[in-house]
Amino acid sequence: MTSNVDARLTAGRGEVELAIGGMTCASCAMRVEKKLNKLDGVTATVNYATEKAKVAYPDGVEPEQLVQQVEAAGYTATLPTPRSAKSTEGAEGEGGEEDPTRSLRQRLIVSVLLSVPVIAMAMVPALQFTYWQWISLVLAAPVVVWAAEPFHEAAWANLRHGAATMDTLISMGTLAAFGWSLYALLFGSAGVPGMTHPFSLTSPPMAGDGNIYLEVAAGVTTFILAGRYFEARSKRTAGAALRALLELGAKEVAVLRDGGEQRIPTDQLVVGDRFVVRPGEKIATDGIVDEGSSAVDASMLTGESVPVEVRPGDAVVGATVNAGGRLVVRATRIGSDTQLAQMAKLVEDAQTGKAQVQRLADRVSAIFVPIVIALALGTLAFWLGAGGTASAAFTAAVAVLIIACPCALGLATPTALLVGTGRGAQLGILIKGPEVLESTRRVDTVVLDKTGTVTTGQMSLVDVHVTEGADTEEVLRLAGALEDASEHPIAQAIARDARERIGTLPAVEGFENTEGLGVQGVVDGHAVLVGRTALLEQWSQHLPADLAAAKAEAEQQGRTAVAVGWDGRARAVLVVADTVKATSAEAVGRLRALGLTPVLLTGDNEAVARTVAAEVGIEQVIAEVLPKDKADVIAGLQAEGKVVAMVGDGVNDAAALAKADLGLAMGTGTDVAIEAGDLTLVRGDLRAAADAIRLSRRTLRIIKGNLFWAFAYNVAALPLAAAGLLNPMLAGAAMAVSSAFVVSNSLRLRGFRGTDGPAAKAN
Repeated sequence: MTSNVDARLTAGRGEVELAIGGMTCASCAMRVEKKLNKLDGVTATVNYATEKAKVAYPDGVEPEQLVQQVEAAGYTATLPTPRSAKSTEGAEGEGGEEDPTRSLRQRLIVSVLLSVPVIAMAMVPALQFTYWQWISLVLAAPVVVWAAEPFHEAAWANLRHGAATMDTLISMGTLAAFGWSLYALLFGSAGVPGMTHPFSLTSPPMAGDGNIYLEVAAGVTTFILAGRYFEARSKRTAGAALRALLELGAKEVAVLRDGGEQRIPTDQLVVGDRFVVRPGEKIATDGIVDEGSSAVDASMLTGESVPVEVRPGDAVVGATVNAGGRLVVRATRIGSDTQLAQMAKLVEDAQTGKAQVQRLADRVSAIFVPIVIALALGTLAFWLGAGGTASAAFTAAVAVLIIACPCALGLATPTALLVGTGRGAQLGILIKGPEVLESTRRVDTVVLDKTGTVTTGQMSLVDVHVTEGADTEEVLRLAGALEDASEHPIAQAIARDARERIGTLPAVEGFENTEGLGVQGVVDGHAVLVGRTALLEQWSQHLPADLAAAKAEAEQQGRTAVAVGWDGRARAVLVVADTVKATSAEAVGRLRALGLTPVLLTGDNEAVARTVAAEVGIEQVIAEVLPKDKADVIAGLQAEGKVVAMVGDGVNDAAALAKADLGLAMGTGTDVAIEAGDLTLVRGDLRAAADAIRLSRRTLRIIKGNLFWAFAYNVAALPLAAAGLLNPMLAGAAMAVSSAFVVSNSLRLRGFRGTDGPAAKAN
């Protein structure tokens, strides 16, 4: 097994990530974590959502010991497989990987089909034909034995290790109800032909051997299975961020070998290989430009809105896009050493280290479950000691187990989550799971990425400065026509805006691109220059004072200034910038109204960031942050005691989104950011972030209300059951009422409205 562990883990203090199997609730994660931390020098963090344990261990402790320790707690652990092994097994694993929710889905479907007639016959006397009780037994048996098997297995595993969870109650309650029903049918009076079950809200203390509780056993199993299925479905996406991140890279590359080009898979590149990158293609891996010059769009990795000019000797990063000319790049880093792979590791670390959110039901179960079991046994002993019949004593004990069985608890979270997420989807808000909701209540700081979140993420022409004697329309016509012949993103922005303002652009003759300076050509008989001031100065076209001042002011604000000249004179300065979205200022105001402090975080320079922040009303700005440092900024804010929400859209935001207490990904951004976030805002409107937080908070309030009433029902009914005043039939009816309340309470979320609707201020 040692061969499955990276060599780096065996030298000095090692660190390993274990895949944990068999966990059914957050208390399981706690148990595994405590067991691992009992080893001397071991520090472990177990994440229930991702089903992984991140473990740091000292010399003298082998990874195999960690696996044995987890197995000793009653769970399974798997050591990581090296990347090479993964790649050789990839095809088999990809195609043969079983959907972890498939088994639950199959059990749930069968359970629903079989339980509905059982519950209907038990609750509606008109359906109780001769021998109906035996038909109920035939239908309920597969539900209790096969569909509820995961609960029984978990309860047995917990029992062997001296622990109890909600699985223990579910298993004991359903088996007790089924076992008593079987006893009543075979040895009591419940199996006689013509037996009926009158539905009544009251029932005096009785022997109970004439009653069956198959609907309780089948109904509880079905409800809890439904809750587990929806939980498992949301957990399944936990690792999707890493897959999406690694998918960003180029799949094939044109490498220069033996005097020609050969197309090979990117993973076959070696350090030192020279490869070709044509306009519009992704750069295959990190490297140095050997030949050619171009503009590289690195926004997906850096968040920088302006493409970066590269020429021979400049470094380029894998997965960025060549927006201009042909490049020949020499590979310097491949595989796990690339910046893309390192960012994937950042996302993985941030997800694994995410604070565990323990559901209220699991926290209470640590005390609640043993008390209920003790109370059931105590009830049985009391009635036997008080001279009651064995049937009456067992009936009271079963009633205690059934009334305590957490049917409504199983519905409390998934029903509210289903209604809340369904309503959110209609409003363009995707909520990933119940863990997200608790974070929204505590969040006090919201960090906003600039490019693509507060701003459009697209370069636009924002201003035209013309000198005396020049006409704005003529400037746009000549400069736009010339720039339209260029592939550079800034040139395309100028051409696009010029076309929108004046219509059709004239043709260009003698077009020429001057590397790193700009373009020139003949338009309508005029020799036109567009680009840096250095290009115009080469033709003795110096900027007059008014244009020089306009250029300096634009650059001070972090904008790009492009000079335009023709026929021997500098005529204009065009200002290009990433523009602020029209709704961003309003969105920031709404976030403030929710009690959040906005912070602008960007890789752009300080001047750009300050200009954008002032425009939308943000006071705190953190600028010039490298992609790998964004998660550190979030961690720094958290270290100050702040609970942080992060809103972003780029790959460079993925690690920060995962690290934040609450990650909100703009749906107009990359798949990686969307997968790493906790909430996805489908439309590219920052106002949706405020709606998302409001909806999440309201959903959380509904869930907490559901949990309160579910527990209140248990606590209030337990004494009645123990006193023999509540037989299991009434317990089943009470559970149905409790479940109906939970569902109807959750349905109130359907009335939630976005901030533009009439119910906007209902929160």
